[in-house]
Amino acid sequence: MWYRLFKYVLIGPALRLATRPRVVGLEHIPDVGPCVIAANHLAVVDSLILCLVIPRRLTFVAKREYFERAGLMGAVQRWFFRVAGQIPIDRTGADAAQGALNTAARVLSDGGAWAIHPEGTRSRDGIARRARTGAVRVARETGAPIVPVGIRGTAALNPPGTRRFRPGRVDVVIGRPLVRQPNATVREETDALMEAIVVLAGQAYIDVYA
Repeated sequence: MWYRLFKYVLIGPALRLATRPRVVGLEHIPDVGPCVIAANHLAVVDSLILCLVIPRRLTFVAKREYFERAGLMGAVQRWFFRVAGQIPIDRTGADAAQGALNTAARVLSDGGAWAIHPEGTRSRDGIARRARTGAVRVARETGAPIVPVGIRGTAALNPPGTRRFRPGRVDVVIGRPLVRQPNATVREETDALMEAIVVLAGQAYIDVYA
């Protein structure tokens, strides 16, 4: 209920007005069952844009620090992230990455849609970089399809390193689910996923980690 309230009443209408999103390829999102939504990452607002335009409830794994701010503003922030589909995870320990992937696997095993930015962080210069292998590893474990998504225009609305936000146009291009190659390694499949995302996003790419 809270997710629908967030999407259709509290934040969604204003965000749609401010970003005027154009979406191509919604037919590639499965109506039901587990799926991984893997998108490039240009600005903080990217995850909200995905929640706005994709008709399924999305779950993200977020840093626990987002949920630990004190006071009234902290309470508001925690509520906001929770109703937006964010699950807190401790990413500071040695097993933090595996903990995040275990959480994502549970979401998919329950038939949910897990969204991830495979680069692991926002691009500061608009150039896409090498993806982490988590999306492919969890998809292989659960059998969930991976749907690549390219987001365009959010860096102009919400410039990296600032809190400024100005209205503009955002394009979201959704590709066909990644075709599994039985003999491909996790790294090879991850590179193929990132290649698909980069094409959809119209980004330049360099093969180094962010």
